[in-house]
Amino acid sequence: MSFVGNCGTFTRGYKAMIMDVEFLYHLLYLLICALGLFVHEFFYSLLLFDLVYREETLLNVIKSVTRNGRSIILTAVLALILVYLFSIVGYLFFKDDFILEVDKLPNETLLPDRTEPGETMTGEFLYSDVCKAGSSENCSSIIPSDQLITEEMEEENKEHTCETLLMCIVTVLSHGLRSGGGVGDVLRKPSKEEPLFAARVIYDLLFFFMVIIIVLNLIFGVIIDTFADLRSEKQKKEEILKTTCFICGLERDKFDNKTVTFEEHIKEEHNMWHYLCFIVLVKVKDSTEYTGPESYVAEMIKERNLDWFPRMRAMSLVSSDSEGEQNELRNLQEKLESTMKLVTNLSGQLSELKDQVRSSHSPQWAGHGSCQPPGPAGVLQQLHG
Repeated sequence: MSFVGNCGTFTRGYKAMIMDVEFLYHLLYLLICALGLFVHEFFYSLLLFDLVYREETLLNVIKSVTRNGRSIILTAVLALILVYLFSIVGYLFFKDDFILEVDKLPNETLLPDRTEPGETMTGEFLYSDVCKAGSSENCSSIIPSDQLITEEMEEENKEHTCETLLMCIVTVLSHGLRSGGGVGDVLRKPSKEEPLFAARVIYDLLFFFMVIIIVLNLIFGVIIDTFADLRSEKQKKEEILKTTCFICGLERDKFDNKTVTFEEHIKEEHNMWHYLCFIVLVKVKDSTEYTGPESYVAEMIKERNLDWFPRMRAMSLVSSDSEGEQNELRNLQEKLESTMKLVTNLSGQLSELKDQVRSSHSPQWAGHGSCQPPGPAGVLQQLHG
């Protein structure tokens, strides 16, 4: 009921309620609780799977199988095809090698009922310690009845499991995939003098390499790689949350050598819980009492527009940037003033030099009989004069 109230399940309509996976999940758990209460206590044990749903690491273990389920299913189909082919070969050529030990139920009688008519002499003949007349055995060595019973029990505990193709498929699928060395571990050990000894060796080796080593390891590899990818994604998410602001998206290095640290920024300036409280305030507040920013944000939330978030911006960085710009302008102004002073001095010196050149072309040099002006020493002498 808390989940329904917090998510507003019934206010979204029946279609959205049916499509909501979390609602169906809680409804299933409610049904399991009812089954445990009215049917059997065993159903309460299923509630332990809620730990898997709540813990992300355990959930990744399940996702490692379900995320690449198509690849795993196709690889399993390949394994079934190979098992089917090996079952056909075993049924055609190695039918007599499929002899497996079985454990029968202990309620079956091992000895015949001696009370029935016609069975007394047979039982005495088979299970007594007397010598068997008419046989080629030496009567001096009597076979104990316990040994005969043990041999018959061993023979009864062995069955041919490849009398039909279906039984061959079941045997190869059940015992071949579960055995570490393949189906060769459970079949009869052939003698080297048998004509099909080499074929049997090739059959066991092919099953071991193709099914056990290649196909099963392909399935395990897909599961392990998927789990490693999920773990990397989880670590990347945690790293992003630690080094990136959730609101503006600025990274930690943007706040190096600034007036505000990254920790102060995510706690004071862009606290995500403050934004959440503001969104809740806008939703629960009467629209007639909105302020200007609240009206703007309410309209953006209604349109599912996030432009009102300060993306890649922060007031602390803007203020520090403006202070830096002012310092740069101040430095440029000082440089400009010093340059103007230097230009003024140079212009004054240039004007003085022009006056000196004009004075050097005055009429007092006309009597010298030469049109060339005196040298610099003469100019200096005239200026001092």
